Amino acid sequence: MELRTDIPMIEQVKIQAEVLVPLIQLLREELGQERADELALRALAGVSRQRAAQFGQMLEGSPIDKVATALPIFSAGGALEVEPGERSHDAIGFDVTRCRYAEYYREQGVSDIGFLISCSRDFASAEGLSPDLELERTETIMEGGKRCPFRFRLAQ
Repeated sequence: MELRTDIPMIEQVKIQAEVLVPLIQLLREELGQERADELALRALAGVSRQRAAQFGQMLEGSPIDKVATALPIFSAGGALEVEPGERSHDAIGFDVTRCRYAEYYREQGVSDIGFLISCSRDFASAEGLSPDLELERTETIMEGGKRCPFRFRLAQ
């Protein structure tokens, strides 16, 4: 699996959604929503951990530095509007105030599947980037929140 940084992440997500949305919809019809979502979450978390670990190996610095370096990649092409927050040697925080990922899935009428495909992967990605990294996020725009407050800290 090749990690692509030459195609904006928002475009990669749209391409993935063309396959994943109908697949998840079919799995929900066949297996029920709970079981289908559980399987999708498990599969996507594994992929996310693996890709983040691969990406983390390409980056220098502490896990906090790596989060700071990764944010512009996910924001490329105006995909995210971000208000910066706390930044120290052991923490970084920011709030996403506009999310084109959420807007895309909302336009498609599948925000709940958008959450599975995009937002649910954030925690696994943090784990993959560094086992010493902890993420706290209490709401998402995809789920109807006003913002996505991301708070990364190094584990104690």
